[in-house]
Amino acid sequence: MARIPDDLFYTEEHEYLKATDEEGVYQVGVTDYAQGELGDIVFLELPAAGDSFSHMETFGTIEAVKAVSDLYAPVSGEVVAVNDALEDDPSLVNSDPYGAGWMVRMRVSDPSELDALMSPDAYRELVGED
Repeated sequence: MARIPDDLFYTEEHEYLKATDEEGVYQVGVTDYAQGELGDIVFLELPAAGDSFSHMETFGTIEAVKAVSDLYAPVSGEVVAVNDALEDDPSLVNSDPYGAGWMVRMRVSDPSELDALMSPDAYRELVGED
């Protein structure tokens, strides 16, 4: 059973947003459910700090033994940090998707987009874990 923390926002594409200590900045990664479905993560292509993306624009790719998938920006904003640890150890996404396996931190440019994200309960229903 996948872990679905109650303090995050979720997308139908299985990304999450987690508030950081900095107002308007959110940590983005893939959910525990997503990493479980993908299997062993072997490579990530992530953007650079300073890159900006629109809501649902592809911001990178995640490569697993089973498949390669696009990563989508859950909200519009600017990348303010990239998790460089994933370059050397992409398996952090498997072992700790909500902690050490985060991918980017984004400064949200349109806070109203957060309202369109899924609640933990809605995400549980989506993945059949309600």
